Amino acid sequence: MSLHLNSVLEIASHTDPGIVRSHNEDSIASDADKGIVVLADGMGGYNAGEVASCMATTVICTELQQMLEEYSPFDIDPQSGQTVAQSMLREQIAKANTSIYQAAQSQAQYAGMGTTLVVAMFHDNKVAVAHIGDSRLYRLRGDEFSQVTKDHSLLQEQIDSGLITPEQAKTSHNKNLVTRALGIDPAVEPEINDYDAQVGDIYLLCSDGLCDMVSDEDIGMAVQTLGANIKLCCQQLVQMANDNGGRDNISVILVKVVRDYAAPRGFVSRFFGWFK
Repeated sequence: MSLHLNSVLEIASHTDPGIVRSHNEDSIASDADKGIVVLADGMGGYNAGEVASCMATTVICTELQQMLEEYSPFDIDPQSGQTVAQSMLREQIAKANTSIYQAAQSQAQYAGMGTTLVVAMFHDNKVAVAHIGDSRLYRLRGDEFSQVTKDHSLLQEQIDSGLITPEQAKTSHNKNLVTRALGIDPAVEPEINDYDAQVGDIYLLCSDGLCDMVSDEDIGMAVQTLGANIKLCCQQLVQMANDNGGRDNISVILVKVVRDYAAPRGFVSRFFGWFK
C-alpha cells in the first residue's frame, strides 16, 4: 500500500525532438502520487525506437502503479532480501523487455528495436533507481551535483579500463554505443540500487540528448540556479541542448523532494497491515 506522495514530490518534465531529428524517439512517464518516474530513449529503424521507448514507459509505469495498490515498496522481499521496490522494478523491467523483444521478433518493421531506460521510485525517504544503457540520473544535494548512474556504454568501459580519460571521452565518436539495452535480447540485467533521499534534493533523469550536448557543470549550474522553478528549469535544459546543436532528442524529468516521506511504522500501520 503506497503513501500518497503528490504533496511530497514536485515533478516536472519536458521532451523535445531537438534540431536535427524529425521525430522524437524518447518517451517519459510519471506519477507523483505513487512516486514513479520513467524515461526511455528508443533506438531502431524508422519509428521503431519510438515504439520501444513508449512500450517501456507504459508497461513499467502502469504495472508499478497497480502493484503499489497492493504492496508496500519499503517492505523486504523474503525471497531476495531486497526491498519490495527493487523486486518490483526488476520484475516489471523484465516484463517490458519481453514485450519489446517479442514485438521486434514478430513484426518486421520493428526488427532490432530497443531502448535505454532509467526509472526512479520514491519510497520511505529513499529512491530506488534502475537503469539500462546511457540514460542517466543525477542528483543535486545542497551545492553538490553528481551523476548517480553509470552508463552501460562502450565509452564507459573504455574509461573504466583506462584506455581513455574522462576528458578524452567528451570528444569521442563512440558516445552512442550502448552495451546494454531493453528489448534487444530475451533477457536483460538492469542495475538497481536504493539511495537515501533528503528534503531539498533534486533528481534529474535525462536522455543522452541532454548530457551529450551540455556539460555536467552547465547542467548542474542550471539545476542549482533554477531549482526553485523546476518546470522552467526543464525548459531551460532542453533549450541549452538545442543551443549547443540539438543533435538528438532531448528529454528531462526533474523531481524535487519537498517534504519528509518516511514510511509509517507505528502500531496503527502494523495493525492495518495484518488485514491487507
